[in-house]
Amino acid sequence: MWGDKEVLATQPAVSNPPGTSPSKPVPSSWKETRTSIDPVRPLTTLSDRAGARLGASLQVKGEISGNEDLHIDGSAEGLINFKDGKITVGASAKVTADIVAREVVVFGSVKGNLRARDRIEIKKDGSVTGDLTAARVHIEDGACFNGKIQIDRGNAQADANCDNLLACGASKST
Repeated sequence: MWGDKEVLATQPAVSNPPGTSPSKPVPSSWKETRTSIDPVRPLTTLSDRAGARLGASLQVKGEISGNEDLHIDGSAEGLINFKDGKITVGASAKVTADIVAREVVVFGSVKGNLRARDRIEIKKDGSVTGDLTAARVHIEDGACFNGKIQIDRGNAQADANCDNLLACGASKST
């Protein structure tokens, strides 16, 4: 108990005032195993993904790129390239751009092609006009979609998993 070197990330160490009961133990999920030499900087866990947000009043034209997750509530025009991140198009967002990401989730409106390494999801109030390319695609009831869908699981895996090569979009060469 006294020999543990774990630092609590959510609660500072305080003593109980006289006449009060001791506080409940902190769940182990709240404990932080890293230490920080900067007392002002908060500790974060490695499982937390850094993320960015494009607010509802912001308008961006051009290329947006990065390696973190991005939530868009404003408007964007151009190219959005986050190969290792998740792009979330919020309900109030209006995006006229091609999007390349690990994962794309659409609650708002997108005009452009979407390419995801893992999955693309169009929620019930979402709208996409453009082609989708991903390993997995999910379109909820009520969503609007106008375009083509290409399932891309990787060439070797797609050929091994498909009984009918033409159904997977591959051509049979002889």
